[in-house]
Amino acid sequence: MAVVETKSDGDVYEAPPTPFEQRVGHHPGLFALFFAEMWERFSYYGMRALLIYYMTKDFLDYSDERAYSVYGAYTALVYMTPFIGGMVADRLLGQRAAVIIGGSLMALGHLVMTIQNSTTFFVALALLICGNGFFKPNIGTILGRVYGGERLTPKRDGAFTIFYMGVNLGAAIAPLVCVYVGETYGWHWGFGLATIGMLIGLAIFVAPTIVTQSMIGVGAVLTALGLVYIGTVQDVFVLAANVFVAVSLLVAMVFALWALSNGSVPVEIGQPKDRSTFGRNVSIVLAVTAVAVATFAWLCEHGDIAGQVLIVVGLAALGYIFYEAFRVTKIERERLFVILIMAFFSMLFWAFFEQAGSSISLFTDRNVDRVTEERLITQAEVGDTIDIVLSQEQVGFPIDGAVLTLDRLDTLRAEAHERDETEVRRSLAIEEAHVGMAIGGSEVPAGMFQATNPIFILIFGLVFTALWTALGKRGIEPSTPIKFVFGLAQLGLGFLVLWLGARSADGRGMVGMSWLVLAYLLHTTGELCLSPVGLSMVSKLAPGRMVATMMGAWYLATAFSQYLASVIATLTGVSEEEGGGAGTIPLPTETLDVYADVFLKIAIASGVAAVLLAALTPLIKKWMHEHETVEKKTAA
Repeated sequence: MAVVETKSDGDVYEAPPTPFEQRVGHHPGLFALFFAEMWERFSYYGMRALLIYYMTKDFLDYSDERAYSVYGAYTALVYMTPFIGGMVADRLLGQRAAVIIGGSLMALGHLVMTIQNSTTFFVALALLICGNGFFKPNIGTILGRVYGGERLTPKRDGAFTIFYMGVNLGAAIAPLVCVYVGETYGWHWGFGLATIGMLIGLAIFVAPTIVTQSMIGVGAVLTALGLVYIGTVQDVFVLAANVFVAVSLLVAMVFALWALSNGSVPVEIGQPKDRSTFGRNVSIVLAVTAVAVATFAWLCEHGDIAGQVLIVVGLAALGYIFYEAFRVTKIERERLFVILIMAFFSMLFWAFFEQAGSSISLFTDRNVDRVTEERLITQAEVGDTIDIVLSQEQVGFPIDGAVLTLDRLDTLRAEAHERDETEVRRSLAIEEAHVGMAIGGSEVPAGMFQATNPIFILIFGLVFTALWTALGKRGIEPSTPIKFVFGLAQLGLGFLVLWLGARSADGRGMVGMSWLVLAYLLHTTGELCLSPVGLSMVSKLAPGRMVATMMGAWYLATAFSQYLASVIATLTGVSEEEGGGAGTIPLPTETLDVYADVFLKIAIASGVAAVLLAALTPLIKKWMHEHETVEKKTAA
């Protein structure tokens, strides 16, 4: 494939358009990267959907605060390491080798997670952290270079949006499959599925085309069948979501198989600059990674120290970027400043958005009415005896002589699982206190709501792509900073909806599912205004020799947001600790106001950030130099 130098700061690869590109408008390599990233995100979000419940409900028996600390340290470090991984790829390995190493480490991490041991638990988290550092910034950089030629550059934003839909297809599949398997058959089986997902993603990236097509086809069909089966044994709403995701997966499979028959990612992209030292460099990197795994395992266990390390790394990264900024041209320098400013507002967005994996997850588990009950017990039934299946609806009512709490319900369910039973049945002698209690129906597992956001992205992703295209043709497409303003504003509205839902809760302190779904919808439309646009912006504005490094810096800002998210989440900690364990979770009426107050404060902070960014937009647009070229080659 010919090399065409179109910019002074790096090479891009271009070839005549294939029949697929002529029909669809995109390079066939996009869909190989789409499925590699989809399966990697399946593994990541499958593990993430289980993690907070695994720590608070399973053998670890952590309190809310302890679980938030570990979760925050893990997610912060996961997004810190891409900055280092980007630099290592730029200078030593090349992006392709970095992706392979990263995928291998993550597959191993998911596998180790299946072992129920507190020490190996932290080792598994460390392997995932290191693996993500190699994988995350470099697969995006490869996509940016596929679209670096003059012909494909105008389609780069659309390509990143499609790629982002692959991210969210994996994120949608993960909780629907892994949470069901984890809660029904055991958490270690859910982690095992995440292992398989990562291995498929890795194989797709490195295997020959025919093998890649086979992996995509077999993996997609089996997963779609599994989604439909899981939906049939649960609530009708879960079935509808699973069928939608299954159909989306099969449609993506058809496009991928068609695309790959026309080619894949050019082999020249992502290769190391100096192949003569490649073997030595790999050996050095793997040796350092082994030390890093031990270090990160310890940091995950000590979340407060992880935050201090993150600050040190962040300051060092900022210093490095400023150092490079004054060795390049004026246009490149101001573009780097734009990336840093936008990274700050992106950090705020994700700090609030990522409550989905922590405080919103536990709010969903404890205060969202997730049961479609069949009927309510009436006064006429007092004195009767009936058989019921215990669910969230009985929390707060006397069962077996004591008020049923959430943690007691979880314990009863765990005991039932050990007996290979999927339900907790009780013979209930109806008393006055039971009048008005709902019975029957089906319960949606709390973790499955984490699929709501990616499902909405699958629905609206192409809508937003078409919207930006249509507005662009009319010359009225919003600028990148204005899109960020829209994103922050909608995020704030989503948290305002959660607050309003809490204010309209029923007498048991339970909030209707519709409030949660509406909040996720607003968060999703906000995300679509910000996240894929941000990735595309970095790939366009960063100097060619620093693209992977700046991708890593973008994710480093996300690392700060993850840590900040855990700090915010601790404000909603409601467990009453007993001996350092999870203790007794208060009834929903006692937890409701705690969550509501924090959600309102987040809504206000998001609105303030949106106003501030709107005020800075004229300066940011000036520094982007959208219609100017670099005057001279970047300094070596």
